[in-house]
Order: sequence, then structure tokens, then C-alpha cells
Amino acid sequence: MVFNRKKTETDTPAAVAEDEVAAQGVTADISETAAAVTAAAGGEAGGPLLSSRTREMFGYVAWGLGALIVLIMLLAFVGVDLGWPTRVGDNMLDQALDPQTAAVAVAVIGLNIHFGYTGLLNMGQAGFMLLGAYGFAISIVEGVPLLFAVVIGLLASALFAVVLGVPTLKLRGDYLAIVTISAAEIVRYVGRATTFNEHTGGPQGIEGQDFRGPVTDLSFFGTGNFDIGSLDYILTGANSWWMRAVAWAVVLLSVGVVYLLVRSPWGRLLRGVREDEDAIRSLGKNVFAIKMQALVLGGLFGAVAGMLFVLPSSVVPDSMGRTLTFYCWTALLLGGAATVFGPVLGSILFFVVRILVTGIADNTVPDSVLNTQQAGQFGWIVIGVSLMLLVIFRPQGVLGDKRELRFNA
Repeated sequence: MVFNRKKTETDTPAAVAEDEVAAQGVTADISETAAAVTAAAGGEAGGPLLSSRTREMFGYVAWGLGALIVLIMLLAFVGVDLGWPTRVGDNMLDQALDPQTAAVAVAVIGLNIHFGYTGLLNMGQAGFMLLGAYGFAISIVEGVPLLFAVVIGLLASALFAVVLGVPTLKLRGDYLAIVTISAAEIVRYVGRATTFNEHTGGPQGIEGQDFRGPVTDLSFFGTGNFDIGSLDYILTGANSWWMRAVAWAVVLLSVGVVYLLVRSPWGRLLRGVREDEDAIRSLGKNVFAIKMQALVLGGLFGAVAGMLFVLPSSVVPDSMGRTLTFYCWTALLLGGAATVFGPVLGSILFFVVRILVTGIADNTVPDSVLNTQQAGQFGWIVIGVSLMLLVIFRPQGVLGDKRELRFNA
């Protein structure tokens, strides 16, 4: 069978006709196969694979799950004692407000600029986070003022983006994915190397108490404990109200920045690059420069996220590896790519739903069937299956728009 054979001057009319007949036969075979698969799945040939009723039922289930999550957290907050559901609700509420959840939300906002708005396949967002965290923490340990330490972390991430982007942004998107995931692993292994123990701490990392001081010194919350409903934390410290206020204030600031950027002419250029690079080139725009700007900007958000991520704990290279990047991707797809608030909602839902599933499984399934450790593993399985269902039934995510899922071929 001949596929797209280049026609030459020596071809006879009979040979050309034979090629055309073969091509028509292949096209017919493909169409018949596609129709058979669609019919087997319960759809009509040429129509959507899933019926509108099925999609509508999935939407009702999703909204019902959301209402259940809000109800459990609200009952836990006001102190209604329902036994284990209240304990699970407390854990969900605590995780929803956790500084590291906010840090992941900022990282997903940066990933949203890469993938959602520009169509760049960055599979190494954790590398940007780790570089930002290292630049910030090492600078503080060496006595650099807080503001300059933040700038150093941002510059490290920006340089990383440029180094990755120069050789890859002119190629297909999958090359960027390969390079970013590899480069992020290189950063992690360099951080683990004992050669740089004096600066990075090796596999053990840098203790939070060594670099957290300048941030907690800015607190005007005072000392002691403060409780609101079931939430009870110290006012200033590692796991404190101050850390939560700083982290979520940065999230709100990041959302505001993205909101303004994507509604600017530059934001419309990002969408244009995502949907049709050739059309943007025909307008005289430098597509490579636009992609580089987006890669650097998303990396800067990743660097800020890395700083927030380590403030309540410590800089440990293994805590910001491939797994964290995949968490960010899951949160982005869950909340909705190319949306302003989707990354924040997706990040909260990602952690909260896992705690809900784990808590229900741990408290309702007998230990002989599913013990506590296995319940935690079961929670991740449910997250994975839920993501698959989400991609099938609602690929645009909770807040996404199908019209934003157009990418340059």
C-alpha cells in the first residue's frame, strides 16, 4: 500500500491512478474503523463519543462531591462533633490552608502560563522551585538581606529558563518536555551531591531554622496561639498564622498579576502562539522571544513557589522532584488550564480530595481488608482514576473552557 508517494515525471497515468485508489481505500478503512469504535462505545459515527446525558450526570456527581467537601469542612470548622467525619474535616481544612498548598498553587500558576496560555510542555516545574529555594535559603544562610535573597532565587530560576529555552523553543514541544524533566532531575541530583554539602546540605538539605528568621522577623502578629473555630495555630513561627498569611497573600498577588497579563496584548500573543505559531509569525512577531518570555515568567512563579514551599519546613532536594511536578500537572488539569483561578482551585482540591478519600477508606473499611497505610495508597489510586475520568468527561477541568484547548499542531 502506498502512502503519499511523491509523484515524479516518470510516473505513468496508470501508476498515479493506482496510488489514488490505494489512498482512497486506506481513508475508507480508517473511516470504517473509527465508526466501528465509536458505535461500540455507544456513540454515533461522526458524533461525540460520550452522550450529553452522560456528561451531565458526571457534572452532577462533581458538584455533589464539591458540596460534600465544603459541608464536611464547614461542620469541622464550627466544631460539630460527628466522630471520624469531623476529624477528617479538620485534616481537610488544615491542608486547604497549609502554606505548602499555597506554594503548589503558585507553582501551578506558573505552569499555567507555560502550558495553559502558551502551549509549552514544561515537565520540570519542580526544578524551578528547587533552584528558587536553594538561591533563597543559601543566600540567607550566607548573610544576604531578605530582599536580595529573594532576587537571587528569582535570577537563578530565570537563568535556568534561558538555558533550557535557547536550544529547545525553536523545536517541537516534546523536546522541551524531555529537556525540562531531565534538567530538573540534574538540579535535584546536584543538590543531593555530597560535594556541595557545605552549601546545599546534601541529601539532608538546609534546616528551616537556618533561613526562616528574616521572614518571621517581619511578623506583626505577635506571639502565642490564636484560634478561629477549629483552626488553632501559633501566631508566628514555622506552622503559624503568619506563614499562612504570607503564603496566601502571595497566591492572591500572583492571581492578580496573571489576571492583568492575560488580558493585555502580550497575553493575547501567548494565546496566538498556542493556537497557531505561523499566524503570529505572519504578523511580524518573534515567536521564539514570546515563548522565552513565557518560559522565564512561569519559571519565576516556580521560584517564588519554591521559597514558600520550604519556609515552613526545610530545603530537601528529594521533596521537589518529579513527583511534585506531576502534582502540579494534576492540579492544573483538575482546576482548568488557561484559567486565572483554576490553578488555585485545582491545588486545593487535589490535596483535600485525597485526604477525604483516605479518611473515608481508613474509617469505614476493616483493617483486615485495608489498613491505614494501604488507605493512603488507595487515596492516590482514586486521584489517578479521577484524573482519567476528568480527562474523558471534562478535559477542560472544573473552571476551564473547551475553546481554550486549541493548540498549535
